Amino acid sequence: MAYIKGEARHPGCVFCDMPAADPTKDRENLVLARGDKAFVIMNKYPYNAGHVLVATYRHEARYEELEPEEHAEMAEWTSRCIRALEREYKPQGYNVGFNMGTAAGAGIEDHLHLHVVPRWNGDTNYMTTVSDVKVLPETLEQTFDRLKHSLG
Repeated sequence: MAYIKGEARHPGCVFCDMPAADPTKDRENLVLARGDKAFVIMNKYPYNAGHVLVATYRHEARYEELEPEEHAEMAEWTSRCIRALEREYKPQGYNVGFNMGTAAGAGIEDHLHLHVVPRWNGDTNYMTTVSDVKVLPETLEQTFDRLKHSLG
């Protein structure tokens, strides 16, 4: 609820600030992997365990404005995330995609990011069904450690 009410919002751009921080703070900042043009970060408010985000370092809101190298590296990190999730969680499916603009569900619309959401039969889509509560089977730190190890 803190996220929904806006109380937990990061004051700047989380996709600029977290990867710019000291790499020794990657676990604290949930940065799982870094490339030259793009990086992988966990969703602090995941739809399911293992929900990760792939973003470019460059602050850009529009997919069509990404450079070819950014497209390529985002695609590579997306594939690597799916392989890591397969090893660690064995989901039965995935939702992979961008939410561009608030009308499309973007919570952070000014820095494009791709969602990789592992799915299991019976997970009730990713909306909560009882009292605005979503139960995840492990902490964010446990998920971080599993995926960090699996991503290499």
